[in-house]
Amino acid sequence: MKVCIDRVDEGIAVLIVQDDPSSLIRIPVPLLPPGSREGDVLDLILEPDPAAAAAVRERIAGRIERLKKKR
Repeated sequence: MKVCIDRVDEGIAVLIVQDDPSSLIRIPVPLLPPGSREGDVLDLILEPDPAAAAAVRERIAGRIERLKKKR
């Protein structure tokens, strides 16, 4: 997906999705590639991370179990 850096306000970059200009994405500036600036067009790629997702599920399941034991 192509996005354009519209503006930066207080450390937050506002990105406009090129296929749907009414869609805005706000992300912290440090997550942008080094040297990025207003007007730049970026490829925004989201990829699943199954190992990280499994770790999060396991951590949450552990917390739920601890909470159930406190009852």
